[in-house]
Amino acid sequence: MIKLIASDMDGTLLDENSQVPPETYELILALREHGVHFAASSGRRYDRLCEFFAPVVDKMDFVAANGAQVYADGVEVDREVYSHLAIRKLARTVKMFPNMHLALFDRTKSFLLDDEDKFVREIDKDLPNAERIWGLPDPHVNIIKASIICDDGNVMDNAYVLQRELGGLFSFAPSGNAWIDAMQPGVSKASGIDQLMEHYGVEREEVMAFGDSMNDYEIIRFVGTGCAMQNARPALKAVADRIIGCNRDHAVQQELRRVLDSLS
Repeated sequence: MIKLIASDMDGTLLDENSQVPPETYELILALREHGVHFAASSGRRYDRLCEFFAPVVDKMDFVAANGAQVYADGVEVDREVYSHLAIRKLARTVKMFPNMHLALFDRTKSFLLDDEDKFVREIDKDLPNAERIWGLPDPHVNIIKASIICDDGNVMDNAYVLQRELGGLFSFAPSGNAWIDAMQPGVSKASGIDQLMEHYGVEREEVMAFGDSMNDYEIIRFVGTGCAMQNARPALKAVADRIIGCNRDHAVQQELRRVLDSLS
């Protein structure tokens, strides 16, 4: 029996207009009534996810900022903050490559280390409260997410270069068409879901997850039923337990309804 469902947002739960299909809220509430917890699992920060799920925000859980922010029953159960030394090394390395530009995120702001016109707002990189900075934020600023935009379109090549340069400090996951997420070792959507599992006393075989991009890789491999979208990256589809339809066809919502029907 499925007791916990986690879904990515962009290219997965959201439709082609980056909106939550209205039936999603009713499905989340109905699943909860049957004892099934639903978690948004996203590269987006917690504050932005709350805007998407305003009608049901107190009836669900969140694994935000690629696992750096975890909320269960409305309570923050984890927040993973980047090492300032690691951020310094990341900024220095990114600066070596003129085709890469670094953005850092704390709980509410986006810090851009290049002019704003270098950054494209794409899927979860909507850059809320953006501020152009010329030096790194002070060490007391808690950075919870770091992403690099590539203006040459070679996301996979650039991720490889970054992994070779900084593989001991970060893992690098392509996200969208132009971005790479620099993730802390041991922190991912899977580590966030693991904490929710511990909170609720849920086993891996009782967890289902949906995703489409490489920052979903760990969670798709980790849970009992990992579902990749038809529009997912080929590598993710290769390791998924199941491949479902496209986000534009509300495939996740169809699967939520199927789980619900199995409980009735």
